[in-house]
Amino acid sequence: MGVRTLFGIRGRELPERPAPGTVLAEARGLHVRLGGREVLAGIELSARAGEVLALVGPNGAGKSTLFGALAADLRADRGTVRIADRPAGEWKAGELALRRAVLPQSAALSFPFPVEEVVRMGRAPWAGTALEDEDDEAVAEAMAATETAEFAGRTFAALSGGERARVALARALAQRTSLLLLDEPTAALDLRHQELVLRVCRERAAAGDGVVVVLHDLGLAAAYADRVAVLHEGRIAAEGEPAKIFDDELLSRVYRQPVEVFPHPRSGEPVVVPRRGQRSPNAPLPGPIPGPANRTDEPNG
Repeated sequence: MGVRTLFGIRGRELPERPAPGTVLAEARGLHVRLGGREVLAGIELSARAGEVLALVGPNGAGKSTLFGALAADLRADRGTVRIADRPAGEWKAGELALRRAVLPQSAALSFPFPVEEVVRMGRAPWAGTALEDEDDEAVAEAMAATETAEFAGRTFAALSGGERARVALARALAQRTSLLLLDEPTAALDLRHQELVLRVCRERAAAGDGVVVVLHDLGLAAAYADRVAVLHEGRIAAEGEPAKIFDDELLSRVYRQPVEVFPHPRSGEPVVVPRRGQRSPNAPLPGPIPGPANRTDEPNG
């Protein structure tokens, strides 16, 4: 296992808890090409401690590619991605796993592991460190938060799609990193568990973590995200607080579907509903929309 130091295995320095507002991951001038096509073009975006950042946009807009780049799973063709104030490519896999946890769109296992063991896999990066004694507590806490403790002894393969999604989330939570990246975590879930997952995101942000979540449901994004980045054709069309950037014109153009945005009568959160029976606008959106729809609270985008 190696020789331990005060901080863990020799050569692995344990991360400190970030102060509120600390940039945990950022993309600067990011360009990514996949299959000979430029999927992301000039992205400028930061994820900060203490907030939920939602990535939204139509299919093919580049959300999952940006997610993969921020997770250091995809290389930039141009520009930079930094995690914990270091270029993403400079982190060793073990060190990176102490600083960010990733939930991909789908989770599959070839062997019949019990659910509790699957969740415990999230603790692997901490083996041999001063914090490995927290394993049992972290696993129990993650399973309670995701309502998966009731089937702890069942095999992962025997679960429904929604149950697997919650177990995969529990594994990411058990990792206890300051940056949590979730790619479409609500896609296989019913209404109750969609709300549960986003409440967990808010709780993690309130505890000081940074959360980046890819969502298709604009209502969930409006209700739970501190900031939203609206992607279209590989660019950020708008970024900022949902109440400030979600409007009829922006979303109708980005999604090529007429929508209406109005404040919820009780909460004031933006409600987005399609205007049915109208033709979808076909005009492309080549880049950020000028004017109020592209407002941002961040000076660097």
